[in-house]
Amino acid sequence: MKKLLVLPAAAMLAMGISTASNAADMPPLAKKSGCTACHAIDKKVVGPAWGEVSKHYKGKDAKADLITKVKKGGKGNWTAVTKGVPMPPYSPRVADADIEKLVDFVLGIAK
Repeated sequence: MKKLLVLPAAAMLAMGISTASNAADMPPLAKKSGCTACHAIDKKVVGPAWGEVSKHYKGKDAKADLITKVKKGGKGNWTAVTKGVPMPPYSPRVADADIEKLVDFVLGIAK
């Protein structure tokens, strides 16, 4: 049954359509990359919930800025949520291609 779902899910992903399997596939990358130490999809941990980030940037051309923020780190955008705790830099520890996948995942939550 799982094999039957892979091709349609891959086709939908290639077309930019979010799928439940996409959500299920990304958390291991996020955990491996260290994201889950500070973020969750549906609740604030240290940093904002990814769902809130996705809603905040929905309809905006923010992908490049968010990729830069993940690579270089920073603070100031979510100070009220983080109480001033900065986002640490994740490049070069996390590959640029993986950072882009994670940012795409986060932005795709609020469809």
